Amino acid sequence: MCGIFAYLNYNVTRERRYILEVLFNGLRRLEYRGYDSAGISIDSSNLTSDPPLVFRQEGNIESLVKSVYHDVAATDLNLEESFSVHAGISHTRWATHGEPAPKNSHPQSSGAGNDFLVVHNGIITNYEVLKETLLRHGFTFESETDTEVIPKLAKFIFDKANEEDDQSVTFSQVVLEVIRHLEGAYALTFKSRHYPNELVACKRGSPLLLGVKDGGVSIYKFDQAKNNHGGTLSRPASVQRALSILEMEVEQINKGKYEHYMQKEIHEQPESLTTTMRGRLIRGGSCKAKTVLLGGLKDHLKTIRRSRRIVFVGCGTSYNAALAARSIVEELSGIPVTMEIASDLVDRQGPIYREDTAVFVSQSGETADTLLALEYALENGALCVGITNTVGSAIARHTHCGVHINAGCEIGVASTKQAYTSQIVVMAMLALAIGADTLSNQARREAIIDGLFYLPRKVKAVLKLDEEMKDLAKLLIAEQSLLVFGRGYNYASALEGALKVKEVALMHSEGILAGEMKHGPLALVDENLPIVVIATRDSCFSKQQSVIQQLHARKGRLIVMCTEGDKASVSVGGSSRVIEVPQVVDCLQPVINVVPLQLLAYHLTVLRGYNVDQPRNLAKSVTTQ
Repeated sequence: MCGIFAYLNYNVTRERRYILEVLFNGLRRLEYRGYDSAGISIDSSNLTSDPPLVFRQEGNIESLVKSVYHDVAATDLNLEESFSVHAGISHTRWATHGEPAPKNSHPQSSGAGNDFLVVHNGIITNYEVLKETLLRHGFTFESETDTEVIPKLAKFIFDKANEEDDQSVTFSQVVLEVIRHLEGAYALTFKSRHYPNELVACKRGSPLLLGVKDGGVSIYKFDQAKNNHGGTLSRPASVQRALSILEMEVEQINKGKYEHYMQKEIHEQPESLTTTMRGRLIRGGSCKAKTVLLGGLKDHLKTIRRSRRIVFVGCGTSYNAALAARSIVEELSGIPVTMEIASDLVDRQGPIYREDTAVFVSQSGETADTLLALEYALENGALCVGITNTVGSAIARHTHCGVHINAGCEIGVASTKQAYTSQIVVMAMLALAIGADTLSNQARREAIIDGLFYLPRKVKAVLKLDEEMKDLAKLLIAEQSLLVFGRGYNYASALEGALKVKEVALMHSEGILAGEMKHGPLALVDENLPIVVIATRDSCFSKQQSVIQQLHARKGRLIVMCTEGDKASVSVGGSSRVIEVPQVVDCLQPVINVVPLQLLAYHLTVLRGYNVDQPRNLAKSVTTQ
């Protein structure tokens, strides 16, 4: 999981200093995709005699920036030198093969002279076979990466062509021959001293966008359609792509008044939920029925209603969101719903049938395991529905139909607004749409629609618990473990709250189905272990009251989340704390209940001195298996 940024200025004069800053700023925007090492390659003053310059550094982007400017000063490289055409590549890495170190950073090189350089996102699964072949042909390897075989293979192919007196071999032809030998998922950008002022980019599985900045004003992106391989960034006539204006506002990717992206994104959830529902909730007038309009599904609803089952497929937080919505989808559709973790479905080749509807849930729309599961479901003839936040993503392109989440940009690695709260809302609307043809549940549907309408203001109200959760975090700062018990709709929130603490605060935490408490977890309970019990008002409330009493009887250190006004019903005295949250319709309560747990995870992380936006060993979009 890495970030690639390439910049080619064509017939536009730019100084070396400007080019460096463009590359650095590109990497800064992509740092959430990988941050254990980074590197860039820029042109030397004389490309015909000197190889491209390569800078690589362990650590974050700023470590690379300092290193480059130090090296530039040491070598008297002219930052004011101008280039009318220049091709630069850069990379920020999340280690998969080899520890974070300069030798394992990208760009990876073909060897002395930097004949070919490559930046890579993805994994080459057959790199060991390729490496053995290249070793037999006299190549030596410096890194532990799977990527290094790519530029060396490019040099091998180029040299062979020249030995055969084929002086006309193009850069694209070299790259096409390289990728013919590669297995796995990848997005690649190639640079070569043999082809000055050219970059070649290609992809298989991993995401890749090509952009055009026209006249310093408009920014566009290329629609990748369903073509798995890109062309050169200098846009030869043979490559045709549709252009669409990129509408993201700069403010969306800045922190604004907040100290961290995660903090900003937690507090943006009232707005992101509103955006997710905008134009989709129809409350009607006094004589009109309340309903939901999902344009991306309307032509497929009859097929979904005839399904023998609905299969939700996701990973991590997206899986938890689907789990939170499972019950209401079953209730309103009358169709059995099963849950699948994407990697497990693929590993065991679980049964998927033509009569199934498979719903693929992914914040980025590029999650590698989910994409493989999608491919598997398509092969088996299921109707495939995508739920993703990214227009034009692989899942959005390859599913038969779907719903865009429209939650806005999210930079923090630990997803909050995109891949839990807004996903639950989308799946609740999905349930409403599927069940809209059934008169018997009309009152229930209308109650949920009313609940959706008021949900953003309820989330805004629960965000007022920020200071209270900060105080709680101070009490837990030295703890090593946390248990979170949930039941019914709130089992998913227990899993998600524990996951957030685990992801960013680097604290062992476990979400547990409260009905399983006596089947093992109860052995962990003592006066020291902090335990969160989610006990808001729903059909499981009385059962959760019993859980609280049993934990208290064993001197459990309790933190109870309850509905406003229920403090007396759940209080057990002693060292227990009670968190009161607003009540909404039961199937939407997980959206409310997860917010205090998000805030707790955030404050625990900051108080412990960890990087809340870039947690250890994790990256935002998992585009490798």
